[in-house]
Amino acid sequence: MPKRVAVVIETSGSTAAPKRVMLSTDALLASAAASSVALGGDGQWLLALPAHYIAGVQVLVRSIAAGTEPVLMPTGHFDPAVFVEQANRLVEPLRFTSLVPVQLARLLDAAAIDPGLLAVLRRFTGILVGGQAVSADLVERAEQSGLRLLRTYGSSETAGGCVYNGVPIGNTRVRAVNGQLEISGSVLAEGYLGNPMQTRERFIDDEGVRWYRTGDLGSVAADGTVSVTGRADNVIISGGEKVSLDAVEAVVRGLPGLGTAVVVRAVDPEWGQVPVVVSAGDPPALEVVRAAVTLALGRAARPARIVRVDAIPLLASGKPDRQALEVVVGN
Repeated sequence: MPKRVAVVIETSGSTAAPKRVMLSTDALLASAAASSVALGGDGQWLLALPAHYIAGVQVLVRSIAAGTEPVLMPTGHFDPAVFVEQANRLVEPLRFTSLVPVQLARLLDAAAIDPGLLAVLRRFTGILVGGQAVSADLVERAEQSGLRLLRTYGSSETAGGCVYNGVPIGNTRVRAVNGQLEISGSVLAEGYLGNPMQTRERFIDDEGVRWYRTGDLGSVAADGTVSVTGRADNVIISGGEKVSLDAVEAVVRGLPGLGTAVVVRAVDPEWGQVPVVVSAGDPPALEVVRAAVTLALGRAARPARIVRVDAIPLLASGKPDRQALEVVVGN
């Protein structure tokens, strides 16, 4: 391991085997400094995420850099009441927290019936939300509730979020190469522990600039705004056509009763692979869902079926456990 490595973070492994990412002190502090500028200053943080994932680590690093003491939520099931209890321990004028979408949704649900909880949320100077795609409906609910929400994009390989609300922070640069996003800047990891081949595949040198190949599909507008459409490895071939499961999921989550639904692949004897919707809510009829997806993405993207579950299985990071869900649908 290189001497400059400060921490090794294991990726969530939501769609593939976890990787061990080596991050230097310089990369972590560069990320914290860029975040501070983007947020309008240093402040006090409430840690509501596991400390062994990059989003949790960065809450601690930002606190160290700011010289403030973070408030730590107890581990285990996320409880909005406990969140409020811990948030009330914050004493600095600038207050921040970092959440995943499912946590934000639970807080908004609770705030809808508890004005006191909503008041606590409104006292945060900034609420970072990331780790996975954030639905437009959830963003709208947060903004209508008067929260200052910042959608973050990044990964362990970029020392956490390096794009806020579509805008790269610090000296981060993002480009699209053949439809896939690549990132450069001071926040990049050293590589993968014990896997030099994968390091060479994902971290490349282009005319003296080091870039990280994210594996995410997306685009960069002329003004530098970054748009992410999904994972390159979350694409199936159905009936000879490419279908982005992330794109299907985005459409599905916009339908009533499917705000937290997950779309995964399933083997099909006729089409090869097909999208399947997994829902813990009260979904509309399959034909309604298929019609909406067909209108937006074409016939090949139509979900084959809807599978009801008691709860969507989650990883410790808060992301849906897609591998477990593929087992549920029969792969």
